[in-house]
Amino acid sequence: MITSLFTHRDYLRLFTAQVSALFGTGLTTVALGLLAYELAGADAAAVLGTALTIKMLVYVTVAPIVGAYADRFPRRLFLVSLNAIRAAVVLALPFIDQIWQIYLLIAILQTASAAFTPTYQAVIPDILPDERDYTRALSAAQLAATMETLLSPMLAAAALTLISFHWLFVGTAIGFVISAALVIGTRIPNATAKTEGSFRERITVGMRIFAATPRLRGLLGLNLVVAAAGSVIMVNTVNYVRDTLGGTQSGVAMLLAANGFGTMLVALSLPRVLDRVGARPVMLTGAATLLAGLGAGIALSTAGSGDWRWAAAIAVWSVIGAGTAAILTPTGQVLRRSSRAADRPALFAAQFSLSHLAWLLTYPIAGWLTTAAGFTATWVTLAALAAAGVTVAARMWPGEDPAEITHLHAAGTIDPARLGDAELVGEGLYRHTHVYVIDAEHPRWPAREARQLALAA
Repeated sequence: MITSLFTHRDYLRLFTAQVSALFGTGLTTVALGLLAYELAGADAAAVLGTALTIKMLVYVTVAPIVGAYADRFPRRLFLVSLNAIRAAVVLALPFIDQIWQIYLLIAILQTASAAFTPTYQAVIPDILPDERDYTRALSAAQLAATMETLLSPMLAAAALTLISFHWLFVGTAIGFVISAALVIGTRIPNATAKTEGSFRERITVGMRIFAATPRLRGLLGLNLVVAAAGSVIMVNTVNYVRDTLGGTQSGVAMLLAANGFGTMLVALSLPRVLDRVGARPVMLTGAATLLAGLGAGIALSTAGSGDWRWAAAIAVWSVIGAGTAAILTPTGQVLRRSSRAADRPALFAAQFSLSHLAWLLTYPIAGWLTTAAGFTATWVTLAALAAAGVTVAARMWPGEDPAEITHLHAAGTIDPARLGDAELVGEGLYRHTHVYVIDAEHPRWPAREARQLALAA
């Protein structure tokens, strides 16, 4: 069980440091929207869209590079330094008075954040050398990232009912300082530098598994659905509340809390449902829910005036939160099911980059198109992207998706030790049934016809 990991002192400290840093980053994203409105007013969506696009661009480019070379640095010093940089940047944000300063500081902040995550991931195998513990640690990291996505808006909303958004930056800096202090108290061995080939391998292995695994190709579509709907929440909430509904900071907090409530309600109810029906129906239902939420948002954007719009907006934001949770919560389970333990870090890194690529597409649409054409045109565009994502997910991820697949191996194409339970069905041809994942000996997913042939052999 994951909870057994927390008896390991060094892992507990490092995990807590990661959680503290994650929530700091999430709170900063919320506060950034209010800062953008203070500086740019009606153009805040464009400013925030640009800032978040910079964030995604940094994540997509910096994280894989650092992930390939993370083992070359004195890692404890590197992690502490990254937290110190992030704390300094967020403390500077409340004092800026120019929009270009937001872009510069966000680039620095997100570069440090993009470097922190792969370095943290590289440390875990040395602290937890047992493969089973390491696998559970990956699950815990995925759970922490998911819960940050779900909880940060709620925490920010609760804080905004009591304090000015400027104080969120101070709270974020404190979180980074706590993270740095925990890392200082953790025994983190420096690793021997990897070979030059490790860069190419870490970049390509996870991508290759994604490209060859049907359920993961479906996950790519679901990433786009989450990004399309989530961009409405992250980029457009401030302007919608302040300019359309005529609300204040408290109104922004209320809609963010509604979104967070929807995520929490679904996330807490999913474990038993997942055990009963599996990930695919839950995630596709979540995608349909997000599409419905976007459709309701489009209708709301064309409606007239009236206080009833507050209740409608709360419902729409809650529905989007619920749909987001239905997709994000099972994602770690899908990734674990689709890889061997040795390839799991590469696959998680690939999901990190590919999911952020989807946000890199939707953030600028939500920001720039809103400023140029308004909410209705923007949300119709994002809904069209979400519909495309749902279509890709439904077509690429087959309904028949067994864990174990019967397939054939020709002699000499696989390590004989892996054929211990295989059945010889022809000259030099073996029939084999096991949990099927893409690896060096299984480079392609067997087509339905090949599986039927294997069963008939």
